[in-house]
Amino acid sequence: MERDQAVTYKTNGQINIILNNQSKEKIEVSPSSYDLKIPRLEVKHAVLNEIEEEMSSLVGMNEMKRMIKEIYAWIFINKKREEQGLKAGKQALHMMFKGNPGTGKTTVARLVGKLFFQMNVLSKGHLIEAERADLVGEYIGHTAQKTRDLVKKALGGILFIDEAYSLARGGEKDFGKEAIDTLVKHMEDKQHDFVLILAGYPREMEHFLSLNPGLLSRFPLVVDFPDYSVDDLMEISNLMMAEREYKFHQDAAMKLKEHLMSVKSVTHPSKFSNGRYVRNIIEKSIRSQAMRLLLSDRYHREDLLTIKSQDLVISDEN
Repeated sequence: MERDQAVTYKTNGQINIILNNQSKEKIEVSPSSYDLKIPRLEVKHAVLNEIEEEMSSLVGMNEMKRMIKEIYAWIFINKKREEQGLKAGKQALHMMFKGNPGTGKTTVARLVGKLFFQMNVLSKGHLIEAERADLVGEYIGHTAQKTRDLVKKALGGILFIDEAYSLARGGEKDFGKEAIDTLVKHMEDKQHDFVLILAGYPREMEHFLSLNPGLLSRFPLVVDFPDYSVDDLMEISNLMMAEREYKFHQDAAMKLKEHLMSVKSVTHPSKFSNGRYVRNIIEKSIRSQAMRLLLSDRYHREDLLTIKSQDLVISDEN
């Protein structure tokens, strides 16, 4: 039976592999009965299985789920090639996420950090979130220092920059260009020490890349996060409710679905916050239900579980 294996990255970018508990596990023999106590082996590809289980709770995101599997397979197979004396390729894992608000970009960034940590690609796997104000300074040289400090905090993990296109808004004389140049340098110098993820709205990110033609080639992994359909949003809302131990009354579910169909038909995609929009409705409606139950003095289990139609707080401002 083949032991499960742990993939590791050496400092020079090579992939190494270590047998789990190679020198510690022993077969114990009972002198009285000679029963063998064989150590239980971990399930093969346990890291991938765990991440896939977490991804199964994410609605949609098929492209992202496929990419996660491809990254895992690439690292694993590179080791098998190395074992056969073949070249094991190196590849930077910097990424670009393109999607409207509330489509799960930050959630997936955290998941990627966890995957890379468990596969020993990253030493910490933590997530540092940043935006333009965290990188761009107020005078010459200030921006480069702020950017270097952020990269230093992100070493061993992921630097996630949302609305990255804002770095290019000011033109050639804007300090945002200095931030981009500093990031590009660190992407090259420390490409195996941290992962940079640039994120933003699809159209704005396309424009951003057109202003920096050499930038796209530095991001081998570009992932689109499509807007959620009404059915997707209803599935997300039901998952959120179940997590909080609530459920919709049938009339409430119908009312919410009709509202989502209406608001999506009149709202520009970049202005609609998808999963965040649904979460806000649920949180407000739970508070509304609490007030209704308090006033009616009804606290039976079914009352406590159910969000009714009159509890829903829905408006264009959610």
